[in-house]
Amino acid sequence: MAAGRIIFLNGTSSSGKSSIARELLDVLDDGVFFHLAVDSFNAMRTKRNLTQDDLDTALRRTRMGFHRSIAAMAEVGNDVIVDHVLSEPWRLIDCLTVLRPQDVAFVGVHCSLDELARREEARGDRPSGLAALQYDLVHQHGDYDVECDTSTASPRECAELIKEFLSRRPRPTAFSRLRARYLEVNRELPTSGHMRSA
Repeated sequence: MAAGRIIFLNGTSSSGKSSIARELLDVLDDGVFFHLAVDSFNAMRTKRNLTQDDLDTALRRTRMGFHRSIAAMAEVGNDVIVDHVLSEPWRLIDCLTVLRPQDVAFVGVHCSLDELARREEARGDRPSGLAALQYDLVHQHGDYDVECDTSTASPRECAELIKEFLSRRPRPTAFSRLRARYLEVNRELPTSGHMRSA
C-alpha cells in the first residue's frame, strides 16, 4: 500500500492555517484528504486544572501523539493536511523523526504582525500577544517547499498555490533537507523522550 501525502502547514496562531486547510479540502480533487489540527487534539484533553509542570508534560505528550497520528494515517495510505505550530525546536525534530520526509510538502504560512494582532483581538479565544511570541520561533529553521502570506493572499489563493505546487513537487523535499541537517549528521535519531533541540 502506497503511503499517503502530507501537506504540513506551519505558522503562528491566527496565521490562517485552518482556513487554508479548509480550502485545500475543497480544491484538492485527486484524493481523499483529512485535516488534522493540533488544536483539535488539545481540545480532547480533560478540562480540570493542572499544575504548570503537569500541563507542560501533558502538552508535550499530546504533541508527540499528534505527530504519530499523522504518521499512522499516512502510513496506511491516507492523504493528510496538517495544521501545526512548530514554536519549539523539539516539535520539528520529532516530526522529522516520525514522518517520511519524501511524503511531506512543508508549507510556511506567514502573516504580518499587525494583521496577527488584529485577528487575535477579533477572535477573542487566544491570549493577546500569543502570535507575536511565536513569530520568530515557528520559521527559524528557514526551509520550506512552498510559502504563502495570508496578510496579502486569501486562504483560497494560498490553497490554489499549494495545489499548483503539488503537481510539480521537486526533490529533495524540505523535510529531507531538514532531516539531513538536524538528524542524519548525528548518525542517530533522538529518542522521543529526549529530543535534541538543535
